[in-house]
Amino acid sequence: MTAPALNPPKRILMGPGPSDIHPRVLEAIGKDTVGHLDPFYLETMNEMQNMLRALMKTENPLTFAVSATGSAGMETAIVNSVEPGDNMLVCINGVFGNRMTDVAERAGANVSNIEKPWGEVFSVDDIVQGIEQSNPAVVGIVMAETSTGAFQPIKEIAQAVRDAGALLLVDAVTSLGGMNVEVDNWGIDILYSGSQKCLSCPPGLAPVSFGPRAVEKLNNRKEKVRSWYLDATMLASYWGEERVYHHTAPINMTYALYEALRVIHEEGLENCFKRHLDTHRALKAGLETLRIEYNADPNHQLPMLNAVKIPDGIDDGAVRSSLLNEFGIEIGGGLGAFKGKVWRIGLMGYAAREKNVVLFLSALEELLKRQGYQLEPGAAVAAANSIFQS
Repeated sequence: MTAPALNPPKRILMGPGPSDIHPRVLEAIGKDTVGHLDPFYLETMNEMQNMLRALMKTENPLTFAVSATGSAGMETAIVNSVEPGDNMLVCINGVFGNRMTDVAERAGANVSNIEKPWGEVFSVDDIVQGIEQSNPAVVGIVMAETSTGAFQPIKEIAQAVRDAGALLLVDAVTSLGGMNVEVDNWGIDILYSGSQKCLSCPPGLAPVSFGPRAVEKLNNRKEKVRSWYLDATMLASYWGEERVYHHTAPINMTYALYEALRVIHEEGLENCFKRHLDTHRALKAGLETLRIEYNADPNHQLPMLNAVKIPDGIDDGAVRSSLLNEFGIEIGGGLGAFKGKVWRIGLMGYAAREKNVVLFLSALEELLKRQGYQLEPGAAVAAANSIFQS
């Protein structure tokens, strides 16, 4: 039996991830494979670590890419920082805070939660109160909640966590590469991300970074890490100077992330962050003409993930299906409590471009009009263009 040849459709990925892949990254992933201990590959690992540190704004030696997707980055961060019986405080204001809780419980932590309505963020007082009630060894929080489109300020809460003697563990899966992340200056102890969002790389690698306090706790564990594959004490020996064999790394995925990071640094971090913000502002201006509101607190809306309320009377599934099948545009539906209530429009990495915003707004206007929605034809695109031109 012979299966048909691969011929994937051409899509514009404007959902919650994966994002559009930069052509240079696609080219890089197809380059010649070498061995995972080949001198060329080891040097590639070194350079990729340097670029990750620069992007994360950290000097942490234990900064590397886990050979798995972003969810494994979450598990790596948690199983290495939590021992069975440790208290952990997890902040929940969306789907991924819930996931962090589940992972921590499986790692043997005694988990306490503080919660906010989806779309809102936590204040310093919220964190302090949660710490006083739970006495945690680790505090986990999501910087960019993909399910709600809300951005959590980190710097303001990091000092409170440090003053309590706890480690701060941050989910930066959606934020890294699309907005400023400062591991050292903000006082983040453990950070994890994923390759498939603002880094514009295929899913398959999870950048992580462990600061000095996290490494100290890791080195003084009473029990082994409850995952052989994700044990950072062994991975440190592979990613460090010793280069002790641990597993066969995904060579070509490393090429892809290497090139993705090169693209970001060539553009310049501030230029990259501004591009994400500018496309967000243009999209928002266009959606406002269509009377489509954002879900997140106006002061904490993510530039790279726009969670917006579906207008009353509009068929969610029909719009998303037509966007995909007629216009080749993928956007995301709501998760959990927001299922059927919001659209999640991603402007991540290579997808955060002017032409994508204009095409999406044009298509959305057409599909809303078909369902009898009252609008002024062309107004959304005109509003977006006015932002780009300014």
